[in-house]
Amino acid sequence: MISLSINGRSYDVDVEPDTPLLWVLRDTIGLTGTRYGCGIGPGPARCISTMRRYGSCSMPIASITAGAKITTIEGLAQNGTLHPVQQAWIDHDVPQCGYCQSGMIMAVVALLKNRPKPTDADIDDAITNICRCGTYQRIRTAIHAAASA
Repeated sequence: MISLSINGRSYDVDVEPDTPLLWVLRDTIGLTGTRYGCGIGPGPARCISTMRRYGSCSMPIASITAGAKITTIEGLAQNGTLHPVQQAWIDHDVPQCGYCQSGMIMAVVALLKNRPKPTDADIDDAITNICRCGTYQRIRTAIHAAASA
């Protein structure tokens, strides 16, 4: 049995220690905003813990630090108000297919926590998610807008 704090709520899960966090989130807890991409890290399977990004598809549940507070895309909006990054995504029409967007948004939230006013170089270094639709220019614009919010 492993205890997790996800989006401010406690969960006790009974899974094998090598079960990836992604499958615990999706299959055990029912939080499906985190999506499976490639299974090796750069895709849409992102969540954050104390603003450290996790590639949840490759993170075994046993490697989660006791007491870590995990936030998924479902936990960003507060009291009916979107997170500034989510709002910037809407304002700048970032998503096309939308598949990668939850992971992309979570990566940006972590970036802005550590670098509130990122440069283009900071964005290039930190945002390694892959978007097949190629909305990178709109993503960059939305990041700068969220940083200014």
